[in-house]
Amino acid sequence: MSLSRIGSHSPGAFISRPLAALLLLVVTVLAYANSLRAPFVFDDLAVTVRNETIRSLGSAWQPPDGNANTANRPVANFTFALNYAAGGLDPRGYHATNLLIHLLAVLTLWGLVRRTLELPGKEVAWASPHVGRIAFAVALLWAVHPLQTAAVTAVAQRTESLCGLFYLLVFYGFVRGVRSPQPWRWWTGAFVACLAGMGTKEVMVTAPVLLILYDRTFVAGSFAGVWRERRRVHALMLTTWILLAAILWQAGGTRGTAAGFGLGVEWWQYALKQCEAILLYLRLAIVPWPLTYDHGTAVVTQLGAVWWQTIFLAALLSATGWALWRRPAVGFLGAWFFVILAPSSSVVPLVEQTVAEHRMYLPLAAVLVAAVLGLHTGLGRKFVAVLAALAMAAAAGTLARNHTYRSELALWQDTAAKAPDNFRAHYNLGSVYLEAGDLTDAIASLERARALAPDDVGVLNNLGNALLSAGRAAEARRCLIRAAGLRPDSAPIQLNLGRAWAADARWPEAQAAFSAAATLDPELAEAHANLGALHLQTGDWAAARTASLQALALAPDLTVARRNLGLALLQLQRPAEAVTELERVLAATPDDVTARRALAYARSLLSP
Repeated sequence: MSLSRIGSHSPGAFISRPLAALLLLVVTVLAYANSLRAPFVFDDLAVTVRNETIRSLGSAWQPPDGNANTANRPVANFTFALNYAAGGLDPRGYHATNLLIHLLAVLTLWGLVRRTLELPGKEVAWASPHVGRIAFAVALLWAVHPLQTAAVTAVAQRTESLCGLFYLLVFYGFVRGVRSPQPWRWWTGAFVACLAGMGTKEVMVTAPVLLILYDRTFVAGSFAGVWRERRRVHALMLTTWILLAAILWQAGGTRGTAAGFGLGVEWWQYALKQCEAILLYLRLAIVPWPLTYDHGTAVVTQLGAVWWQTIFLAALLSATGWALWRRPAVGFLGAWFFVILAPSSSVVPLVEQTVAEHRMYLPLAAVLVAAVLGLHTGLGRKFVAVLAALAMAAAAGTLARNHTYRSELALWQDTAAKAPDNFRAHYNLGSVYLEAGDLTDAIASLERARALAPDDVGVLNNLGNALLSAGRAAEARRCLIRAAGLRPDSAPIQLNLGRAWAADARWPEAQAAFSAAATLDPELAEAHANLGALHLQTGDWAAARTASLQALALAPDLTVARRNLGLALLQLQRPAEAVTELERVLAATPDDVTARRALAYARSLLSP
């Protein structure tokens, strides 16, 4: 008995559907098993640790405007709130949810491709003997392709994979309705999925348009047929734009700071960069190496820099247009690729990431359908063996890529090596080194970042911190003075500048900086604590007591402020109060030698 007939339940099935579904699930879980151990990195922290709205299910429907990953995306934000309700800030739950979303998307894509190829229209009639193996191959390769790790392993990019799931459910519900005796049951489900997608990510805006093209290509055969047979369905889908418009209107029509208009990025510069980006995406779809977590924010300012990419992309777009007219099924694959990429990869500047691999989550499906069809036609009986080899190689690549996410240090080391001209990679790598206390590597990475972006205040601030920690106060001040000049409204920069002045006992300058920090952000406890320490140094005990009390009112667990309060009280001849404060300091930090000596002296003053 041939392999093509074992467990056949439909034309072209080469294994039974339950076994095919099980294989898809098992292989995908194995490929992503090591992603469950990954910590939160970079943008993950913004949607989880620093996202106060996910602390309750009610507030989750109003995501923070300043967070570009969740702004205007209440459905995605609500899923993060569900994770928080179930397991707090344990990264494993968030990664497991991302994987579950991807698994559901894999099964939906499998069903969509299979049911599309089973449609009676002439566009796909040739595929009827091979439907099972083609659909399974597409879903399998899409499931374990290493390029998908950008949307699945990175917690913050759940917006991409979740929107992808809803997008696929729209098409799956539509095609099921076409063949069902009760079509509106399926079409209503597709409508709900479309609504949910609109609340997940703005790319969903393209789904109703692409669905009309799908109907014309595979079902109705013409736009006139679409209008005649299912105009009410598509009109209903188009109404989901109202929800997206309402969400954007409520937020002022922007996504935090992501849109580049008004930030020095022209639409044509961004468009030229996308000529380079889209061809990169295509290459990574075929050869997924090297994969880079962050490609940076660079744009292209001259056509000559991307002339051949522009010509090639124009040829691809022209070929897609021609195919939509003469070979609609082939043209639809091109349209799927370009239309879904259009919101992020055309002329609207998204300056936080001008190139991002996670944007290929759904467009990759079109590339793989074309590749699988070509391989199936060309390989004949060898197709299954080649498919198995490709799937194993892809799964191994996904496992290896997920290993890079094992720590922030590993991820940014990998990114900086692959994107040496991306200042943000070196900045984040340096920041990780700084947090770990590795000052030598921190300074080297941050100096590299400053060379690439001399006026980035984040780089200047962190480099100043690293230099100050290394005992290079004068160099630190130069960085921090420059940063303060670029961002005079930044309390943290003024705070660090004050510390740099204080390191060389420049008390008047330090006091001015600390006072500026406290004025800019009255709730910045560290500014008041540092003022308290400064007043201790200059002998103004009353001012030291006042500043330390202000710091503790904002942060009761700020031990350094409590120690300074105890020292100030001791100098003010209030030993009983000093004992109380210093005992609390030693309860929290038993090794504080200064507090222990001061406590002993205060107790001696109370002795008869």
